[in-house]
Amino acid sequence: MEPWRPTSGGLMIAVRVTPRGGRDAIDGIETLSDGRSVLKVRVRAIADGGEANRAVTELLAKAIGVTKASVRITSGTTSRLKQVAVDGDPSGLDQALRDLVAAHKPTGK
Repeated sequence: MEPWRPTSGGLMIAVRVTPRGGRDAIDGIETLSDGRSVLKVRVRAIADGGEANRAVTELLAKAIGVTKASVRITSGTTSRLKQVAVDGDPSGLDQALRDLVAAHKPTGK
């Protein structure tokens, strides 16, 4: 199950962030212990003063192909688990995320 769902003006994505992750990257989908799926994101920025949140929104915008202004954190600003809203065409955003995740599937499984 994908960690995103369509909304009237785009997508809502469940994200798990690793600040100070050594690099800025999207590492695919992870299933949490409670069964929820999240998009795994790591950023070099530290979790101080909103730096990691800013890095997450910039990374997602670039990866999905939307403007930075189209991506905003709606909940979880001080947590590793966040809800991120992306404005745009839901079907186009859905396909962009599917393509992105397919490129990060582990091999040999």
